Amino acid sequence: MTSRRLVVADDLRRQITTGRIGPGERLPSESDLADRYKVSTATLRNALAVLQREGLVEKIHGKGNFVRRPLRKVTYVGGWGTLDPRTAADVDLRVTVRTTVLPARGHLTALLKVDDGSPVTEFLRLSYEGESPHSLARVYVPRDLTPTTALSNRSSRAWAEASFSVPDPPPAEVHETVSARLPTPDEASTLRINTALAVLAITRVAADNTGRVIEAALLVFPGDRVDAVFSTHHVIEERQAHR
Repeated sequence: MTSRRLVVADDLRRQITTGRIGPGERLPSESDLADRYKVSTATLRNALAVLQREGLVEKIHGKGNFVRRPLRKVTYVGGWGTLDPRTAADVDLRVTVRTTVLPARGHLTALLKVDDGSPVTEFLRLSYEGESPHSLARVYVPRDLTPTTALSNRSSRAWAEASFSVPDPPPAEVHETVSARLPTPDEASTLRINTALAVLAITRVAADNTGRVIEAALLVFPGDRVDAVFSTHHVIEERQAHR
């Protein structure tokens, strides 16, 4: 079974890498491919799983298996807590948002500096490039600070940028913790990525001038889809030499 699986995976990989099957193209159904290669459906699915782990194929529920399009990168601008609008525009992201009110538990109480059980609003924001998930943001806001106005009147480009940015007007302080790690099973499933693909995880906490936390954001970008840029501005004191 293992050898047949690899034979099928090798042949499909060759067709994909040589362009015989192009990016975004739907593969034949699993039953048709199993018949073509004279293997069981289970063996065929194992072969496709190899290509999915390599990032060559993605399975879209209810639609089938597709050759993955190489997703373009965006730039996250550290210190400003935003996406670079130029790269965000180049990628042409669209964003879906799911809003939930829930009690703060565990790490959320520490991030938001609120009591256990305090009501917070969670904004689950998932960006897409075409039909492929691009990046994920979970943004938490104390319930009494939750904005009452929607951003639906913004352009899709502005909405995509705003979904991964700090609140407007800018907060007094933004603290960002950046780490590279493997995705959780839930993140891998949501972003449709291999669990072996590293992600860039950014925990961003914004506070007002009184020190109150007004937002905590957990951002997850697959490592092949983002560059993070942090700039340091040094103040140079000019001294005039006295003779």
